[in-house]
Amino acid sequence: MFDNNNIYKLRAETAGGITRHYVSFRDGVGRDCEVEVARHIYSEFLRFAKSERSLRHWDERHREYAEITDTMLRMRALNKPKSLEETILENLRNETLRLAIRRLPEIQRRRLLLYHEFGLSLKQIANIEGCSPASVSIAIKRARSKIKEAIKKFEDEV
Repeated sequence: MFDNNNIYKLRAETAGGITRHYVSFRDGVGRDCEVEVARHIYSEFLRFAKSERSLRHWDERHREYAEITDTMLRMRALNKPKSLEETILENLRNETLRLAIRRLPEIQRRRLLLYHEFGLSLKQIANIEGCSPASVSIAIKRARSKIKEAIKKFEDEV
């Protein structure tokens, strides 16, 4: 957070057509000091004071005035944590999916994985397998339907 204390003061004094620039501050011992500075140094102090004021205003606009608790942070989170029940159900559903894929006949499992996991086209799989794209498509559709049945059976039990 930005410290709101001013550690110096600026002053310009014009006398007889001559402008003098001063910076006042408190030294390390606590004594008040005032130093005359060149115009370009005074301008830099002014520029710094403006950016300091801008930073102070930004800090005021963005400061959180409410007490922030762990519960409040979880409510604000983009990816809210899952409950224990949700986590367990998701794990069981994933295990059912893995088991359903393992139980597929070898050809269906291989073609399904080539298509979904490796992103190969039906034609590419057919070239690898030495068959027609239509037979690859049929094998993938049958594999999907068997997996859907296994997932439906799981959800009906839950």
